[in-house]
Amino acid sequence: MSVRTATESDLEAWVALRLLLWPDTSPDTHRAEAAAVLAAPEATAFLEKAEDGSMRAFAEAALRHDHVNGCETSPVAFLEGIFVRAEDRGRGHGARLLAAVRDWARGRGCAELASDAHLSNVGSRAFHAALGFDETEHVVFFRMPL
Repeated sequence: MSVRTATESDLEAWVALRLLLWPDTSPDTHRAEAAAVLAAPEATAFLEKAEDGSMRAFAEAALRHDHVNGCETSPVAFLEGIFVRAEDRGRGHGARLLAAVRDWARGRGCAELASDAHLSNVGSRAFHAALGFDETEHVVFFRMPL
């Protein structure tokens, strides 16, 4: 059980986990997005495998240079997604992934790590709070067709 940086050979197992976190996105889109993370100099992904070799969890992060709600510095490391299989939750896998993301962010000179979750995603909000994130604001987005 160790956290390591994702590689191209992890793509299909990683995509399978992404589908569990974001089921409304197609496998092809997930594949393209994961490949883009691997290719981006300001993004990363970390994975954790089970003893049997199956993928149990992942985290993705990127540097954001634009305004990040609730943050005061730039760039900000942003936790784009984190997921632990349901049967593996509550065993520290998310904390280990987050530690890897934090180390990666510090290594790039970041002073802040940000993330987001839908207001209705109580589990994600509790996870973030348990690992030391502070809620900064609640935002409602609007649109107007033109």
